[in-house]
Amino acid sequence: MPRAAPSHLVLAVCLGLLELNACRRTPPPAPDAVARIDREELRYPQFRGYVSEVVGESAGLLASDVLSALFDQFLDERLLEHLATERKLAPPEPDASTAESAGRRGRRGIDALLAAEVAEPTEPEVVAYYRDHGAQFARPERVRLRQVLVERRSEAERALGDLAGGADFAAIARKYSRDPSAERGGDQGELAASDLPAAFAEVIFRLQPGQVSPVVPADYGFHIFQVTEHFPAETIPLERARPEIRRRLRRDRADSVVGELVSEARHRYNVEIYARNLPFEYRGAYRDPKTAHR
Repeated sequence: MPRAAPSHLVLAVCLGLLELNACRRTPPPAPDAVARIDREELRYPQFRGYVSEVVGESAGLLASDVLSALFDQFLDERLLEHLATERKLAPPEPDASTAESAGRRGRRGIDALLAAEVAEPTEPEVVAYYRDHGAQFARPERVRLRQVLVERRSEAERALGDLAGGADFAAIARKYSRDPSAERGGDQGELAASDLPAAFAEVIFRLQPGQVSPVVPADYGFHIFQVTEHFPAETIPLERARPEIRRRLRRDRADSVVGELVSEARHRYNVEIYARNLPFEYRGAYRDPKTAHR
């Protein structure tokens, strides 16, 4: 009959097992921790900084459903950073003299991950896109337009008199106009008739380049227009459209790849949410353990 192990050996084994379990146990989260991805703990100030970068000063006015979506986006990006690091695509740690933030470095890692995963559009794909989306490259008749906008007709008549005397339209716009474009000399950019109220379009599209309109009344003031260029309707040829088509194809392909990579990362890394530390009611995708954990 085998003898029982000495009590001091039993005690030593038990203590060893307790120490091993303690080493394996995840430490309790910090008071401001909002999530953990494997061993990386994410703090609320990190998320608050992310929201400020994305939406600016209006961050404090956002509803819970919007903040929940932003929190999911924040976690998705952190997961992609983990994937980039695992695939050795993350940029090296900056030295002390580098001012690069952790967020910017993480985005560079995501960019590298996408560059490795997103195939460059081929010429046959570009040609096929142009053929199948021809309407996108049709441009209607357009004008490049400047305007003066004032509150009273007397001001408009005075400005029109200065223009008739040979004054520069841009200088008159800066002097008289109440429109935000005044500092740009009244420049409105390139516009089609469909971009304008019908009454304005009727006047503007009759003007020749350099010609100035009479005073045009509106509910909120009085306009004077000048057309500086006139562009006929056209279809942009493939040679000019090619760079834009490549950008669109890359963007569409990247959107699809990002979805696939995020799905892979959500199943690859363990994600734990500490919703109690969020100052809003979290309603995002990571509430569901099936979505958030491996």
